[in-house]
Amino acid sequence: MTSIADIEIPADGTGTGELFEAVPSLTCEMERVIASSGHGLWLSGPSQEEIETALDDASAIGSYTLINSEDDRWLYDIEFEPDTIDLFELILEENGTVLSASASSGTWLLSIRFADRESVSSLYDRFDEAGVTPTIVRLFDLAEETKSQCGLTARQYETLVAAIDHGYFEIPREVSMQELSEELGISHQALSERLRRAYRALVTSELNVSEDETVAPPVPSN
Repeated sequence: MTSIADIEIPADGTGTGELFEAVPSLTCEMERVIASSGHGLWLSGPSQEEIETALDDASAIGSYTLINSEDDRWLYDIEFEPDTIDLFELILEENGTVLSASASSGTWLLSIRFADRESVSSLYDRFDEAGVTPTIVRLFDLAEETKSQCGLTARQYETLVAAIDHGYFEIPREVSMQELSEELGISHQALSERLRRAYRALVTSELNVSEDETVAPPVPSN
């Protein structure tokens, strides 16, 4: 049964540990698209000069390339040295899928999807053996979550996950609705309706409103 784990991991001892030591105000956010063989990370907080000085000085960083920038944050493609504890590679080796990953104050918070809870336990042991002790903030099975919290059906959940994995919600979009519908083996119309129902379920669940409250009130006549 598919499981989702929200895990906190200290950056100290990992490939990004030295960066937080050098610039404690640093924040990181994983880019969903890997730019090359490294990892795409949005870095912000300090100035660009301070960030690149920290990258240059970090022994765990093999190389880095500036990919993009917006406002006061910069997207770097970062490659770690081979002997570095790479959080993302460990997760991939345990067949986990990183749904989101961000770090501040020297701590990473990752949301990871696994095929089963045994894989969660295996990844925990791998981190522990590497000297990085994780904290499981939240662990739930897909069936539990869809019935008790999100209000999504299994198909709606799977469709949203597929949309995320294929970059449908990225800006700009990396896949069209037509391409996504073909990937899922359903019609464009069926995909559109399934996504709209999923959006409605998420909004009513997260905003804690009833179906009656979602009906717009009548417009008063003059």
